[in-house]
Amino acid sequence: MADGHLGADRFLFTSESVGEGHPDKICDQVSDAVLDACLAQDPHSKVACECATKTGMIIILGEISSKSVCDYQCIVRETVKKIGYDDSAKGFDYRTCNVLTAIEKQSPDIAQGVHEGREEEDLGAGDQGLMYGYATDETPELMPLTITLAHKLNQKMAEDRRNGTLPWVRPDSKSQVTVEYKLDGGACVPIRVHTIVISVQHSEDVSLEEMRTQLLEKVIKEVVPAKYLDEKTVYHLQPSGLFVVGGPQGDAGLTGRKIIVDTYGGWGGHGGGAFSGKDPTKVDRSAAYAARWIAKSLVAAGLARRVLLQVSYAIGVAYPLSIYIDTYGTSKKTNAELLKIINDNFDLRPGMIIKELDLRRPVFQKTAVYGHFGRSEFTWEQPKPLKY
Repeated sequence: MADGHLGADRFLFTSESVGEGHPDKICDQVSDAVLDACLAQDPHSKVACECATKTGMIIILGEISSKSVCDYQCIVRETVKKIGYDDSAKGFDYRTCNVLTAIEKQSPDIAQGVHEGREEEDLGAGDQGLMYGYATDETPELMPLTITLAHKLNQKMAEDRRNGTLPWVRPDSKSQVTVEYKLDGGACVPIRVHTIVISVQHSEDVSLEEMRTQLLEKVIKEVVPAKYLDEKTVYHLQPSGLFVVGGPQGDAGLTGRKIIVDTYGGWGGHGGGAFSGKDPTKVDRSAAYAARWIAKSLVAAGLARRVLLQVSYAIGVAYPLSIYIDTYGTSKKTNAELLKIINDNFDLRPGMIIKELDLRRPVFQKTAVYGHFGRSEFTWEQPKPLKY
């Protein structure tokens, strides 16, 4: 049972992450690999590429209007090879899997309503919807500790798989981290790691005891700062006992089914729109990146310790319909004052988001695993100096 003896200002919160070989993440990476290939040749490509996978098969489907000429077979196989599914003994092989395509052009109705005959800065939103951005001062990345650690555990397993430290590890993995927090005037302060769960696909020639020991010593203790681990920390390592059958052989995969893993691990909010396979005229992606940029900029500037931002759009309309902010009581400024700062410093029209964050480059495949936020290589993670 979860600890029932927490103080009045203490609480437990949990986030999960999945590795590169998780079937849903395979699909996210394939969708974004197709997007990047289109953008590399034609930065104005309109892409909405979905992917599904099951044993020995991948299908890509969607709408693409682009001047690019892409070899979808090659893109899919190279992506699966990079992930590490290169042998039928692992349940999937990039050489022999069947690759199907069902790609059509973007609807002309959408094209005329969103971008045809418009200047870049006046592009309409690619669809209606609501998007969220979140930032918190509990980590240097201004991300929740729970999701940050969950991602790093999967990254470490992939690193140790590739460098031979853990040769029994295979590409499909999942992690889950529960942290005990205390509230400090609305801000969240991590106290300790309460529970860690790791399930990772493995070869048949390793014992359960061996796996549990190595996951603790070579993954957890090298990723989680020692100050967060204590004698009460609970570990569920390979809790099912066996995980030989993994990847698409174990479960079917779909693009866009890990939207909480991709964002804030359950913190803040989520409008429901997935990211991968979508070019930046789709506000599901670009406006969510902008909302994170704004939230992070506000926290980095010391205007609040914790920020949740919501924006909403209508198809074909450039300006957002609404902007909502919640600082959880951690700002000395009113919401009205913060909204003025936002409006004075950020232009949330899709075309201006694309321009300011330089989103017509082929940078999206990297985002498709280990989270879209909290990683300094992305433009939306660079706080904007604010004038107020």
